[in-house]
Amino acid sequence: MKIGRITLSDRANAGVYADQSGPLIEAELAGLFSESVEFIARLLPDEATQLSAALCELADDVSCELVVTTGGTGPTPRDITPEATRAVLEKELPGFGEIMRLKSFEVAPTAILSRATAGIRGRTLIINLPGSPKAVRECLGFLRPAIVEALRHLRGDS
Repeated sequence: MKIGRITLSDRANAGVYADQSGPLIEAELAGLFSESVEFIARLLPDEATQLSAALCELADDVSCELVVTTGGTGPTPRDITPEATRAVLEKELPGFGEIMRLKSFEVAPTAILSRATAGIRGRTLIINLPGSPKAVRECLGFLRPAIVEALRHLRGDS
């Protein structure tokens, strides 16, 4: 099974600091599936065209069943992840973002500022996560059952 993970961060991409959220995605998802998992990592600046191209590459060319992004979901001008993701989705799954905001709001009231979303491109599930390692860990915890079920449906196992 192939899983793509994309970190969106101008500063991490420029080498100002190390990407912590991307490797955490791997650690959190590694044991979720019974089959062996190959992670394909990308570290990009906050640029919509680059993100959209990477999502298409990982879904269409690399055939990842799951692609998880981290970063770029907030309200600042450089936060472009939801827009770049929606541009390549065939079906949006807004419940992923809704549950992340709802459950995260219980821990951090600023979670309401997140614009994360999810959806499907072909047979690939794409999920946007916030950028902080703490939020990545929490949100993947909320989403695990839905991720497994969505992939089951996309594989035709339903």
